[in-house]
Amino acid sequence: MPSLSGSYRQRVPTPAAPPVERRGASAAQIDNPSVRYATTAVLILVAALVVPSGLTGARATATVALLVVNCAVLATRHLPASVLPARPRIALLVVGAAAAAALIAVSGSGFAPTFGYCIAGHAGYRFPSDRAVPIAVLCSVLSGGVLLFQLGPEHLDIPWYVGAASGFAAPLGMVNRSRQAAITAALAASEAAERAARAEAREAVLAERGRIARDVHDVLAHSLAGINMQLEMADALLEHGDLDQARSATRRAQSLVRESLVEARRTVTALREDALPLAETLTAMIRSAGHPDPPTITGQPRELDTRIAQALVRAAQEALTNAHKHAPGAPVTVTLAYAADAIDLRIVNGPPRDGHRPLADSGSGMGLVGMRERITLLGGTVTAGPDPGPDPGPDPGPGTRTDTRAAAHLLARGWRVCVTIPT
Repeated sequence: MPSLSGSYRQRVPTPAAPPVERRGASAAQIDNPSVRYATTAVLILVAALVVPSGLTGARATATVALLVVNCAVLATRHLPASVLPARPRIALLVVGAAAAAALIAVSGSGFAPTFGYCIAGHAGYRFPSDRAVPIAVLCSVLSGGVLLFQLGPEHLDIPWYVGAASGFAAPLGMVNRSRQAAITAALAASEAAERAARAEAREAVLAERGRIARDVHDVLAHSLAGINMQLEMADALLEHGDLDQARSATRRAQSLVRESLVEARRTVTALREDALPLAETLTAMIRSAGHPDPPTITGQPRELDTRIAQALVRAAQEALTNAHKHAPGAPVTVTLAYAADAIDLRIVNGPPRDGHRPLADSGSGMGLVGMRERITLLGGTVTAGPDPGPDPGPDPGPGTRTDTRAAAHLLARGWRVCVTIPT
């Protein structure tokens, strides 16, 4: 079964580039509502003060027309890039810079240079420096030139450098753009982290489902296989009229049902626990299998990871089930050894006792395979095979039947399962 427990790491996307002007950019990336509304309020105030009272004739008409042009250019700040692309917007800002300088000359108002500052600041916010700087320089040259050479019907008592300083509003727009870019990048990173957390949570759920499926399979597959075998045996005995043996097989099936319910409850309880009490669980499992001796524990016991404890419990369950099927009535010893960097579990059963029939061929044949898969996922190893038992001793000398003694020894030995998992 493929592993579902590997850790998942979703690659977090690179934060979005600064919200400079580009086709298809979203309004959220390039527009700061607070700045836009503040700019609009300033424009309304300036527009009310630019046209002096008593101004009439062609000069008044030109002043109003230039004021409308400047306001229309700055109003494009409210349009997203998808509506007004970069090149037309640059052309409008150039027209706005010229109209701002002309408004200074025509209106004769001390508030007229404000439009040059607004145009330069808007260019710095909307465009990267290679495009914003030329527009800012154009605003400084035109506005400063009008004041320096005293162009227009009225000469304002304003220093020329007031107009020339209008281009310095562009860096302020760039700072505002960088701040907005940082906010956008932070939001993108937060959304990416949230997506990664959701994906990791989904994988954890899938891994837990896989673990539960394996554990429930181990409990049900072993139990149902034994129950099915006993019922088939009872059916065959009834056909031959052996009622006593049939009743015995039925009672064994009932006993397996009760044991299965106990194991199912124990499995569900263990799945609900964060830390599985390994020694207590093994002891209860051994006793429910009909063996009075508790497990032998060596080394310094310590709390294990839940996955390791679950894997050891499932391995012990598989070994005890196999001992019950293939060597009914045989003694079973369980040893749990805590090492410095690993934990070992050994289950050894003896040969079947006289008068007990092995329940061979009653399982699915996948118990050891599933055990190996589960232990391998944790970096451990499983060895299973005949138990060598005690050495039969040296050859007693010529004329003895050593081959008969060896054969008897091989028939008498049991089975051993050893599990080692690094911790």
